[in-house]
Amino acid sequence: MTSEEKPGRMPIAPAVRQRLQKLFEAGTKQASIGSHDYATDMYRQCLEGDPGNPIYIRAFLDNLNKKYNQNLRGSKLAALTTAGTKMALKTASTRKLWPDVVKHGLEILKVNPWDVGALSDMGKACEALEYDEGQVAYLRQALDVDREDGNVNRLLGRAYDRTGQFNLAIECFQRVLKAVPRDEEATRAMSNLAVKRTIAKGGYEEAQNTQDVRANKRASADDLDEESTLSPEELLLRALDKDPTDKNAYIELNDLYLKDEHFDKAMTLMVKALAATGGGDIMLRERHEDAQLRYARQQLQIADNKFRAEQTPEAKTLFDRMKVELNNKETEIYGRRCERYPTNLGFKYELAVRLQRAGKYQEAIKLFQECRSDLKRKGLVLTALGDCFYSIKQYRLALQSYEGGIAEISDRDPDLYKGVVYKAARLAEHLQEWEAAEKHYNHLAAVDFGYKDVAQRLDKILRIRDNGGDPDLE
Repeated sequence: MTSEEKPGRMPIAPAVRQRLQKLFEAGTKQASIGSHDYATDMYRQCLEGDPGNPIYIRAFLDNLNKKYNQNLRGSKLAALTTAGTKMALKTASTRKLWPDVVKHGLEILKVNPWDVGALSDMGKACEALEYDEGQVAYLRQALDVDREDGNVNRLLGRAYDRTGQFNLAIECFQRVLKAVPRDEEATRAMSNLAVKRTIAKGGYEEAQNTQDVRANKRASADDLDEESTLSPEELLLRALDKDPTDKNAYIELNDLYLKDEHFDKAMTLMVKALAATGGGDIMLRERHEDAQLRYARQQLQIADNKFRAEQTPEAKTLFDRMKVELNNKETEIYGRRCERYPTNLGFKYELAVRLQRAGKYQEAIKLFQECRSDLKRKGLVLTALGDCFYSIKQYRLALQSYEGGIAEISDRDPDLYKGVVYKAARLAEHLQEWEAAEKHYNHLAAVDFGYKDVAQRLDKILRIRDNGGDPDLE
């Protein structure tokens, strides 16, 4: 078989299927407790054994979405760490080595599950391999980044057409026409899909003669003309009127509202979605929480803009109140997520930061201490621990935490590094630990001699040490 032939979904031996199912169940269990890296590895192995399985694909992506907290960009270092893999992916795509495209694409998505280029290439590979449902799963993920992307909508429209989801295909090609007016493929597809939709509804089978067939075509065209005048929001609302339990329609409409920054509409919609579907769907519940967070942040930004423009006591009071309300809402929601995912250190860190802001230092300290095993944030965690200990006047514990943070903070973050070194130096000076204070000030001076009052403080410590370490003689 050549690389350009289409094998389709090959039968999987019962023993292999059983092994993949065990891996899938293990991955699902780990994902449910927030062990996202372990779950990712389990799901990746599932997809190596059955690359076109839409259930495995959706679980793989949903797990990564939660790992990166729906941030739509993945890891901060994604661009750096995936450069070589992206080159290999493009080479495989150009040479139509479709299994290699899927393999490299999975590695990229592990770091950034919203990489539109990788998702699009994987969609093309699925199309070539006749994994139609798998193609839909990857391309729907790409639409989360940009719902109006013409290339993604074109590929997804084709996939929906092949899977018989003609209304969804029409919506995709409508978006293609919005991006590329008078696009030949989209125009032709819209006409063909209208006929296919009529056939799917049984219109041709019920026709008694050719005159009825022509009438069905005209009715289908009239429906298409009507739908072509509707906005994406109106189309999705129409779908929900027909089926108030359609979870996918709620999710698509919610994502549309979030993209357009209609966070109040998104909150109202997800309340309706939860009521209509029984309230137990975690995906819907967390989308409702995300909408609440974005709405609260939007209100804070509005209050901040108002204060900057007016500079009045009333505007300052409003800004301060909205800041407290946002912190309270974030504390509430991150608290819930810590309960759902008790091993997720990312959620624990975010909750600890909010507790610290609220002055709940004892609670924050306990969570920050749990987060010390998170190697990605260890420097931040230790610095925050130092701040909390300082706030409750446990100065030696604070200094110990600051010094631990200095050892962990990368030189790629010079501002954070200088800030924590200065805190350690000032605290050592306050505790009259002159040797430690001088060491930290010297390290800081070597990096940035003009930082704050480092030069003056080094001179002061030198005079104190010349006086035998007695600050009263300085």
